[in-house]
This record gives sequence, structure tokens and C-alpha cells, in this order.
Amino acid sequence: MSADNYYTNWIEEIGRVLRLESQAIVDCADRLEKPEASARMGEAIQILNGAISRGGKIIVTGVGKSGKIAQKIAATLSSTGSLAVFLHPTEGLHGDLGLVQKGDAVIAISYTGNTEELVRLIPSLSKMGAPVIALSGNAKSRLVERSSAWLAAWVEKEACPNNLAPTTSTTLAPAIGAALAVSWMKTSGLEIET
Repeated sequence: MSADNYYTNWIEEIGRVLRLESQAIVDCADRLEKPEASARMGEAIQILNGAISRGGKIIVTGVGKSGKIAQKIAATLSSTGSLAVFLHPTEGLHGDLGLVQKGDAVIAISYTGNTEELVRLIPSLSKMGAPVIALSGNAKSRLVERSSAWLAAWVEKEACPNNLAPTTSTTLAPAIGAALAVSWMKTSGLEIET
């Protein structure tokens, strides 16, 4: 293979991935025009606004790549005026639930919605009076079934050639988190003096 073909193949593949991932975000935005998806998003927004207006915080949780996305979403929410923190679900199961207070809201992230640590955490969060919003690609998952609201984050396919490695889904989830944070900032009238 010539050097020109080698670089052309790379560039074509990069373009394919970027188009696929950007299309997943556009598709998600388009789904919000449907009443059912819009209503689900509204439920999640009410839960988050309720926590913030009561002086509570938003706890974002996930394992593995979803955990890294959860950390990023918590940081973005904090940057836009919401008190938000990351809770690792395993640590939560082993004593760190003292972080959670009644009136807080939780965003639990798992593409499959069946991540064992998250599913096991839900009963304790519910018992503590912290409603859970599932950010997941699987409507029929245990996480979604046990949560108060669902942010639909499903994608047609991953950019990975084998449709296995989280790629497109790990682009969509933080985009949803950023959209929530910016929307809250704009609708709450938060202004930064410069």
C-alpha cells in the first residue's frame, strides 16, 4: 500500500467515525420532537430542578467508561452553577452513600442499563429519597425499570467496526449531559459577571 493510500484510508475512516457520531447526536435531538421522548426528558428535568431548588446536589454515577463520562458530566454541571459530584457505585456500595442526602438527584449512566453495581445501588438511593435518572441506551434494562426517569441514549451502531467498543454511545452520553447543563444554566437565568 502506498503512503498516499495509507493516509487516505486513515482520513476516510476518521471522517466516517465523525459523521456516524455526529449523526447519533442529531438523531437524539430529533427524537426529542416526539411527545414521548420529550415527556421523558421533562421528567428528568423536573427531578434535577427539584433537587437544585431544594438546595440539594446532583450525583452522577457510572462504572468504567460510563464512570468517566459521569465525572465529565458532574464537572460540566458544576461549571454551570449546579452542585454536582461523582460517586463511584462500588464505593457507594461500600460506605460512601453518606454523600447522598434526601432531596439530592442521581444520574446513573450505563449504556446496557444492566451494570450490576449500579442496579444494586438503586434500592439504597431510593430509600434515601434520592430519585434516580437513568442515562441508558436500553429501555428494557433493570436500571431503567428501577429509575424515576429515563434519558434515552441509544445509538444505531457503534463506530467500532465490530460494533462492540463503546464509541458512538460514549460520544452521545456526554453530549446529553452538556445539553442538560447548558439548558439548566440558560433557563435558570444564571449569569456570570465579568
